[in-house]
Amino acid sequence: MMTIDRDFALTKEYDKKYCMQVFAPLEVAFRKGKGVYLYDTNGNKYMDMIGGIAVNTLGHNNKALTSTISKQAAELIHCSNYYYIPERSELAFRLCTLSFADKVFFSNSGAEANEGAIKLARGYFYHKGQPEKNEIITAKMSFHGRTMATIAATGQEKFRTPFMPVVPGFKYVEFNDFDAIVEAADDKTCAIMLELVQGESGVHPADEDYVKKVRKFCTDKGILLIIDEVQTGVGRTGRMFCYENYNITPDIMTLAKGLAGGVPIGATLCTNEVSKGFVVGDHGSTFGGNPLACAAGSCVLNQIAEKDIISNVNEVSSYLFSEIQALQDKYNSIVNVRGKGLLIGIEFREGISSAGMREQLFRKGMLVSAIGRSTIRIAPPLIITLGEAKKFVTALKDVLKAQKKNPLPTSSGSVADSTQPTMVMPIEAPDK
Repeated sequence: MMTIDRDFALTKEYDKKYCMQVFAPLEVAFRKGKGVYLYDTNGNKYMDMIGGIAVNTLGHNNKALTSTISKQAAELIHCSNYYYIPERSELAFRLCTLSFADKVFFSNSGAEANEGAIKLARGYFYHKGQPEKNEIITAKMSFHGRTMATIAATGQEKFRTPFMPVVPGFKYVEFNDFDAIVEAADDKTCAIMLELVQGESGVHPADEDYVKKVRKFCTDKGILLIIDEVQTGVGRTGRMFCYENYNITPDIMTLAKGLAGGVPIGATLCTNEVSKGFVVGDHGSTFGGNPLACAAGSCVLNQIAEKDIISNVNEVSSYLFSEIQALQDKYNSIVNVRGKGLLIGIEFREGISSAGMREQLFRKGMLVSAIGRSTIRIAPPLIITLGEAKKFVTALKDVLKAQKKNPLPTSSGSVADSTQPTMVMPIEAPDK
C-alpha cells in the first residue's frame, strides 16, 4: 500500500493534480489543533478566529468531544435509519427541549438541512390539499447552500448563473424591507426563508422590528416562517438560537455547522403541525442521524450547558465589539463593525481589500475569512478567552498601524478578488 509523504509541497502538488480546484487556499496546511489554536506542518501557531467557519464550537482537541467520538466510534459509527438509533433520539430530545421545536430531521450539512426545510414547507401544503402553495420568498444577499435547490433559494445571482436553469419557485426581496415581503407574497407563497444574520454577504443582522413584523405577517397569512440558523445556531450569537434574540419563534429552523463541533451534521426542526409535511417515504438520508454525529452533537450541547459557554460568548463578544469599535474611532480604516455574539464582520473603507487584511492577519498568526471586497469575518470557537481575544485585537491594531504607514493595494473590485493572492508588507512570522 502506497504511503503518501505529508510534506507540504507534495500536499499542494497532489491537491492541484487530484482535487477539483474549487477552493483557493492560503499557503498553509494544518496538522493539529488545541483550543483556539491550529499548528501548521512547520509547527507555526495560529489563532483560529474563523473556527472552521463557525464550526469548531468547542475549539480543537476538546477532551470531552474527542473522548465521546472515540468511544462512539469504537462501539458503532453507522447502522442506517432502518432501525431505531438511541443517539439520534437523545439528540432530538435535547434539541426539542431547548427550542420551540417538536420534531427534528437529521442530515449531514447546512445545505441538506435547508433542502429539507424547503421540501417540508412545500410538502406541508401539498398534504393539506394546496399544492399550488409552493413558492418561497428569500432575501437578496442571502446564502442558503450550494445544492441546486439552495442556490435557487440564495439571493445572490452569482451562485445561480453557472448552473441555470435552477429550481423554480423562489422570489427575492431586499433584506430588512418588510414592505417588499408584503408586496411579493401572494396566494402561492408557502414560506418566507430568512437568515437573522446574513453571514456570507458581510455579517448583516436583521432589524428586530422587521423580524417581528415578518413573523406576524406569516401568522396572519398562513405562511410558514423558515429561519436558517446554520451559522447562527448553537450559542454563536449569545443565545442558544439566534431567534431568541428577536423574541419570536419560527415554524421551521435549520442547524448545522457548530452543532457537532466539527463532525458533519445538519438538522431541520419544526413544530408538530408543520411536521405533517413529511409522511413515511417523503424524505430520507443514508448518513443523517448516524450514531457518531448524534453522539458528538449531544456532547456539544452538554458542554455548552456544563461550562456556561453562552455566558462566555456574551462576555468575549462585548469585549471584541468594544475594542474593535475603539480601533474604528482611532483609525479611519474601519467603517463598520457589526454582527451578534461571536459572529462579527469588520468592514474596511474603500481601497482596503478584505483579501489584503486577511493576508496581513495571517502573517500575524490570525486566521479570518475575507467576504466581499472589504469585509473580514470572525467566528472563533465559543471557548475563546478574553486573553485570547485581546491578542486578536492587538494583532488587528498592529496591522492597522502598519497599513496607515503603508496602505494596502486597492482591490480590483470583484468579490472573487478575496480569493486571489494579494501583495502585502513583510511582517514577522507567527509564533511557533
